Amino acid sequence: MSINCQAISKRFGTTQALDNVTLTLDPGHIYGLLGNNGAGKSTLLSILTDRQIPDEGSVLIDGMPIRNNDKALHRVFLVGEQNFFPDDMKVFRCLQTASYFYPDFDLERATALADQFGLPLKKKIPNLSTGYSSIFRLVLGLCVNTPYVIFDEPVLGLDAQHREMFYRLLVETFMGRSCTVILSTHLIDEVEDLIDYTIILREGKVLRSAPTEELVSTACALSGPAELVDQFTQNKTVLTRHSLGGLKTVTLKEELTESLPEGLKKNKMRLQDYFIRLQEAEDQKGGTL
Repeated sequence: MSINCQAISKRFGTTQALDNVTLTLDPGHIYGLLGNNGAGKSTLLSILTDRQIPDEGSVLIDGMPIRNNDKALHRVFLVGEQNFFPDDMKVFRCLQTASYFYPDFDLERATALADQFGLPLKKKIPNLSTGYSSIFRLVLGLCVNTPYVIFDEPVLGLDAQHREMFYRLLVETFMGRSCTVILSTHLIDEVEDLIDYTIILREGKVLRSAPTEELVSTACALSGPAELVDQFTQNKTVLTRHSLGGLKTVTLKEELTESLPEGLKKNKMRLQDYFIRLQEAEDQKGGTL
């Protein structure tokens, strides 16, 4: 039971959006799909749901090819920016329609969540604000009850309170039902405590794919007076360097366990820091995390 991507490649004109991407998404995880703009995240998600066709490679959902396969596609639901309901349809009618296409859709919970978020059920979809359009799609994703649910930039236009509500409800949904969640977002600092497995794309390729805790434990940041930092890191693998006046901060490709000289400070990597330093290391071509 998994989603398997085998050697997926996709080109748009002269742009190589995806380049030989191979991934296995196993059950029981909240995956974080991370990458800078143009990394290929949305293209990959569209291919996973058969909305785009890869130039090369294949996708299997629970062993079934997804191409024109309704049985496979009904096991995955993508929450993205697009609206596939008629413009003259009101919110409540859209929720009812979703229950026709997805037998496990929880209409009672959907209406309860709409009330919790303040989503007006009697409004037509085009008349919703950007934030409430996002909330409408989030309610669908939280109530569809498919084995695989994908959220592509889910909190677009949401205020801080509604973002926090969504993250809490997402964890409740994940814990209450056996499902696999894929969360693609630029707001790494908001989701890093939710996602237990991280996939990082860069220029259409998989740069990292590993448990989140494993990734952040492979590096650390060290800061202090520049001369002292240089002395201490003389025989260590330094990935990035930043200097400001007489102070220096470096990223090391290791987790330090030894005692530090007075004046130096070690900071454990959080996922957002790791992501930024990884991109910097790639940009500088001075090493990889």
